[in-house]
Amino acid sequence: MAMGRRQHRERQEDLWVAHTELATAPGHPFYERLNAVLDAESFDRFVEDRCSKFYAPQFGRPSLTPGIYFRSLLIGYFEGIGAERGIAWRLADSLALRRFVGIALDEATPDHSTISRTRRLIDLETHAAVFALGVGGAGAARADRGQARGHRCHNFGSERGDALDRAARYPAPVTRSF
Repeated sequence: MAMGRRQHRERQEDLWVAHTELATAPGHPFYERLNAVLDAESFDRFVEDRCSKFYAPQFGRPSLTPGIYFRSLLIGYFEGIGAERGIAWRLADSLALRRFVGIALDEATPDHSTISRTRRLIDLETHAAVFALGVGGAGAARADRGQARGHRCHNFGSERGDALDRAARYPAPVTRSF
């Protein structure tokens, strides 16, 4: 068998690709359960109601939706990413996280500057209230799986497991600068 070479694999990409030919990821079980819990709690409606006072009713360009923004921050919290650039990069890189946040494949993920601007727009009390619901939802997603407090499932990464342990022990939001 002859050795394949990168040079022979290089070719011009097709201009148009059917959506059925795109790569798909099975998703991450934790984020799928968390999304189910957040949907059951009407998370998006809750954050849109809490954040409506920070946005103009009809003028201006469309903003990053509060649901996408707060789900992005939850990803940063659970994956131990403290920087907005890191959160933006992780969202752009992962199909499973795009599905969790609700960004289609033909949509662009939010840029770090958009996440930063949205963070400055929304007050600390709203962040605390939303994080209490989101982190509480993570504890519920973990409890749905039958895990006891302080014990991680073997398929969770250490950072995610540590975040889950914090979520189970501390239902109040952890103050963190994003």
